[in-house]
Amino acid sequence: MEKLRVAQWNTGKVGKLAMRGVLDNPALELVGVFAYSPEKVGQDAGALCGRPDTGIKATGDIDAIIAARPDVVVYTPFTGNVDEVVKLLENGINVLSTNLFFHTGGVRGAVKERMQAAGERGNASIYITGINPGWINSIAAAVTGICARVDCVSIYESADCSSYESPETWNFFRMGQHGVTDEVVAAAKTWLVMFRDAGERVAEALGFVPEDAEFYCDYATAAERIDLGWFVMEKGTNAAVRAGWNIKAHGRTVARAQITWYLTRKLAEGWDIDSDEYHLVVEGAPNVDLRMHFSDPAPSPVDGPWDTTGTTSCATINAIRQIKAARPGVLTLHDIGLPHAPAGDWENR
Repeated sequence: MEKLRVAQWNTGKVGKLAMRGVLDNPALELVGVFAYSPEKVGQDAGALCGRPDTGIKATGDIDAIIAARPDVVVYTPFTGNVDEVVKLLENGINVLSTNLFFHTGGVRGAVKERMQAAGERGNASIYITGINPGWINSIAAAVTGICARVDCVSIYESADCSSYESPETWNFFRMGQHGVTDEVVAAAKTWLVMFRDAGERVAEALGFVPEDAEFYCDYATAAERIDLGWFVMEKGTNAAVRAGWNIKAHGRTVARAQITWYLTRKLAEGWDIDSDEYHLVVEGAPNVDLRMHFSDPAPSPVDGPWDTTGTTSCATINAIRQIKAARPGVLTLHDIGLPHAPAGDWENR
């Protein structure tokens, strides 16, 4: 099997694990690395992700990535840049992005039109993925395959974020601050627009035409002072958020995407927090209630304990072949099908 050429864009928490996934897969070849940080430019890809030297040096020049002729760029920056993605697509490079472009309002409207046009010009695709939005949306749509009627599909995510060391994320959500003002809800809505996209993705996969989306949001506060070592929340300050989108069609909710993200379970409001990471509910004939819980494997002798961020990077790396084979433009769940682990390839490591 011919190896697919892959470039990694950004080398943060998800990007580092994605690079390992590329280097460890005998069906993939790492051909380029883009880094925003000047101190990372010129470093070997192996050094940036805890692997032996590869001979591939990080660059801060998009033209150098294009010149490396990757089939796919795995795009994982904290803040996405639409101009960057458009240029990659125009140059015939497929883009798998864990960045959900929340700062532009998601991949919709003028942003979607630009990406679609660029993909058509370059005969390249872009797929927004990760575990959620991404993998879980495919699972939710697939579950309805046994149904004679589907009224509503709901995805409930419950995530212990106490080990997600990203102060910029939690400051954006106003964690560790007092009160839930309109400004706090507006900030959450801006970030969580990605889950509107996720809900609409499922609705569209089932043949609905979304007509409206209703946002809802609530916060819970720390019952005592919480010091995570990298982030502190005083008693009475925001420590958890529960929010989501109801996607409407035919005057009713046909899909729902909800998250509960908590930095501690010690909440003054006594929220009942699901211990399962995902709870999928189909209201229809039959009704379906599916729960999923992830447990850590034994520590790797090379990489140590399992990093939960690995689910995001794996959901991306494992979709590379599908995106290479897909039509140009902005892809939907139907275009990708059901991404899966290429376990046969891994046997040849």
